[in-house]
Amino acid sequence: SLFLAHSEVFAAPPPPSALKLDAIMPGSYKVCVVGGAGGIGQPLSLLMASHPDVVELCVYDLTVAMVPPAGVAADLSHLNSRCKVTGYAFDVADKAIEKAEECLSGCHLVLVPAGMPRKPGMDRKDLLTVNADIAKNIVEACAKFCPEAVVALIVNPVNSVVPAMCELWKKKGLNPKKIVGVTTLDVLRANKFVHEITGAAVEDIDIPIVGGHAGTTILPLFSQDKAGATIPAEQIPDLDKKVQDAGTVVVSAKAGKGSATLSMAFAGARLARAVLAGLSGEAPTECAYVESTVTGLPYFASKVTFGPDGVQTVHPIGDLSAHEKSRLEGMMPTLKEEIDVGLEYAASREFAS
Repeated sequence: SLFLAHSEVFAAPPPPSALKLDAIMPGSYKVCVVGGAGGIGQPLSLLMASHPDVVELCVYDLTVAMVPPAGVAADLSHLNSRCKVTGYAFDVADKAIEKAEECLSGCHLVLVPAGMPRKPGMDRKDLLTVNADIAKNIVEACAKFCPEAVVALIVNPVNSVVPAMCELWKKKGLNPKKIVGVTTLDVLRANKFVHEITGAAVEDIDIPIVGGHAGTTILPLFSQDKAGATIPAEQIPDLDKKVQDAGTVVVSAKAGKGSATLSMAFAGARLARAVLAGLSGEAPTECAYVESTVTGLPYFASKVTFGPDGVQTVHPIGDLSAHEKSRLEGMMPTLKEEIDVGLEYAASREFAS
C-alpha cells in the first residue's frame, strides 16, 4: 500500500499553541493541502486523510473552486480514519496572511498544489508571474502562522517558484530546509518505464532524478539503479526523453482539459510520507528540489534525506555514465536561467508581516 501500516494507538493532537516539532509523537500531525479542492488537491487530500499519522487535515481553496472546500472536507470526513477534515474557502482577493490563521496555525506540513495548470502550447515561463504570486500569498502566511512547518511546493514552474519562495523565506530569517520542491513524479515515471522495459518489480526500482522539474532539466540516472543499469546504452537517450516528455503526453491526452493530476497527487503523497517520517525521527530519502551545494547552482534536485527539521541531508549526484555526464553539462545553463528568474522575482519583493 502507499502508506506503512501503524499498529500504535495515537493520542489526540495538542492544541496548536502547544505544538513544537521536537515534542511531536508519530500520529499527531496537522497537514494542510492548499488548492485542496482542485484536480491534484482532491486526490492528494484523500491520500493525506487516509495517512495513519495525520490526525488533522485542512482543505484550503478559493470560493471560485469548482467544488467547495467544505464539500471535499465533508466527503473525506466519512473515511474510516482518525483524521479530522475541515474545509476553508477564501475569496480570490483575500490575503492568506490576513485570513488563514486558523487553517495554517499548528501545521507540520503544508502541501501546495496550487496555481494555474499548464495548457497545450504554454511555456512554463508564461506561468511564472501568476503562479509565483499565488505561491507567495500562501508561503508568506506560512511564514507567519506555521514557520516550523515543511512547505512542499507543487507550483509550476517549480524550477523558478521554489528558489523565489525559499529566498523570500530566508529574508524573514527562517530555515530554508523547510522549503521543498516536489519532483517525485519524475521518479515514479522513470521507475514505471524501467519496470515496463525490464520486468523488474517496480517496488525494487529507484531511479534518482537530478537537476530540476521541467524539460531537459529532468535528468534520470538509470545507471544508478540495478534494473535501470541493465538497459542497453543505445536505448537510454530515448528513455531519458520519454521521462522528460511524460507530463506533456498527459497534457495532450487530456486535450487541454487538465494536466497530470492523479499521478501528481500520488507522487505528492509519497513525498509527504517521507517528510512526516522524517519529523517522526526516521531518516527516509526521496529526490526533491531544494537549496543545494552539490553543484555550482544554488538550487538543485537530488536525493534528500528528511529529518526532524525538514531537509536533513542533500546527497551528492554520485557516479554518472557518459550519457548522464553529457546531459548534466548540457542542461545546467537552462536550469541556471530558470533559477535566476526565481531569484529576480524574490529580489524585488518581500513577504508581508
